[in-house]
Amino acid sequence: MRKKRITALDVSKKNRRKAVRTIGQFAILLAVGAILYQAVFDPNQYVEPDRTAWHNDKGFIAISYFGVGRTGTPKLIAQEHLDEQLKALKDQGYVTISQQDVLDFYKEKKPLPDKALFLAFEDGRNDSHLFAQPLLEKYNDKATALSYANKMGNSDHKFLQPNDLLKMKESGYWELGTNGYRLTYINIFDRQGRFVGVRDENEMTAKGDVAYYNHYLMDFIRDANMIPVEDRAQMEARISHDYQEMNEVYTKTLGFVPQVYMIMHANTLYNGMNRLVSDVNDTNIRQLFAMHFNREGTAYNTSKDSLYDLTRLQAAPYWYTNHLLMKIQKDTQQKVRFERGDELQAEQWERLSGADEYKGNKLVLTSPPGGSGMLFLKNSENQRNLHISAKLEGNVVGEQSVYVRFDRAKDAYVRVTLRDNELTVEEKRPGGAVTELATVKLNEISWRPEDLSYDKATVYTNAQTAAGAKEEDEGYPVNIQNTRMLDIRVSGDQLNVSVDGKQWISQSFDRGLEKGGVALESAYSEKNKKDDIYDAVFTDLQISELSGADGKEVMLFHNSYTGWEKVVNAVKRGWNVCIDWVMDTF
Repeated sequence: MRKKRITALDVSKKNRRKAVRTIGQFAILLAVGAILYQAVFDPNQYVEPDRTAWHNDKGFIAISYFGVGRTGTPKLIAQEHLDEQLKALKDQGYVTISQQDVLDFYKEKKPLPDKALFLAFEDGRNDSHLFAQPLLEKYNDKATALSYANKMGNSDHKFLQPNDLLKMKESGYWELGTNGYRLTYINIFDRQGRFVGVRDENEMTAKGDVAYYNHYLMDFIRDANMIPVEDRAQMEARISHDYQEMNEVYTKTLGFVPQVYMIMHANTLYNGMNRLVSDVNDTNIRQLFAMHFNREGTAYNTSKDSLYDLTRLQAAPYWYTNHLLMKIQKDTQQKVRFERGDELQAEQWERLSGADEYKGNKLVLTSPPGGSGMLFLKNSENQRNLHISAKLEGNVVGEQSVYVRFDRAKDAYVRVTLRDNELTVEEKRPGGAVTELATVKLNEISWRPEDLSYDKATVYTNAQTAAGAKEEDEGYPVNIQNTRMLDIRVSGDQLNVSVDGKQWISQSFDRGLEKGGVALESAYSEKNKKDDIYDAVFTDLQISELSGADGKEVMLFHNSYTGWEKVVNAVKRGWNVCIDWVMDTF
């Protein structure tokens, strides 16, 4: 066999490839090093606000984030999105306040800024500090970092350790708080009604199969028949022990006990749980902490609220900025200025309800609380034959709709809706009711059990657990996102709808719907019991008129990247993949 002759040119090409690869790796490591430098050395210092200008005696909002990631996950908000939200809050006039400001507001009746924000990051994660720190410096914001006491001094490097927390506190941007001693679940039953018992968070490997559970401090520990296996004294001793452990651990590792507590699980204490369990928690909390954020789901705290029954809004990672602003507007009953983004794109649409933001190749339509957000494409009233395509990137649980032949004067239309992973086509004739023409369930969506957020801890009966999971409880977690490629063609009285390259619906509709406009809609799903606001996301949206016998397409609207912009964004995506790989690997 003849050996291939290696020429000087081959060697030169190989060396060039090696040099390019080395430079690329060095650039990635340099970028990661810059991020780590910011986290380790914290070169900036917080500047205290001018409190003499404060006059607010009404109240403040409290917002917390479970965690922050570089590019985001179903549980961690992306650094870029957090940046956008903190900027929007700053632009609205919000000023972050300290723990002492809250105490002085309630105890000394001292005023707060006109728009006061208590900001917190829960769970004590290293990545939250790593990616939030530059943003706190950027906006001169103060935040509280909460931790679990049993993570102090252990070998799990995912969590901040005492030295990290003390160094953060020195910078002035951070104060310290706690979520408790541990994150442990009790009285667990699976979806088939089988008793599981007690498990720590890291032992919950089959999260999707859990139907009923409670948190360690929220109930008596019970057996498979829901009969307590401990008496009152034992329950009180067990729960008090967690508070004693918090006291000892924080005093030993930090030199003090953080004065802010956000109990896990929220919304249970003082609200339906066993009174004896509630009483022992309340006694320990008042002895150990100066304030307690007991509730979650509402942002606004008034001057009449109790320091030991405060509420915060835990912003979900999948919320776009207008989602957060819409929720704040709902909770405070104060008007906000919604983000618009690209004004040239925005000018092509008429907003009928909700809030719309144009971010590069994404059109994000946020619904109002309990209602629907809607946009109408200007100058599209007389359209007949259309081709519409878009990536629908909103969360699986929710509604994203496209209207064609929309006659606003007669309130008539044909509507294509992706709702909770089902595709539906409906029509509404002039003066008539909405009629369903076709519905199909799309292919199942895979999701990782570890992405499931446990937020349904409750008190339940033996009969409930024995029955297993209810049918209406089954479905997709509300925090799971998915991308569906939607393609709609309308010609004459025929509608063809494809999803992910497969035609799912070919349907005729009322011939009387001869022409009309194009509209987009966003609405929450009733399956989401926690949040009645929804973000529909239309990415790479293209709306074309099909004209003439040859079906030539005339573009009416598009937001997809083209030319150099497309190249830049492809490079950016590749860069993000490389950075994520380096951070996961090293």
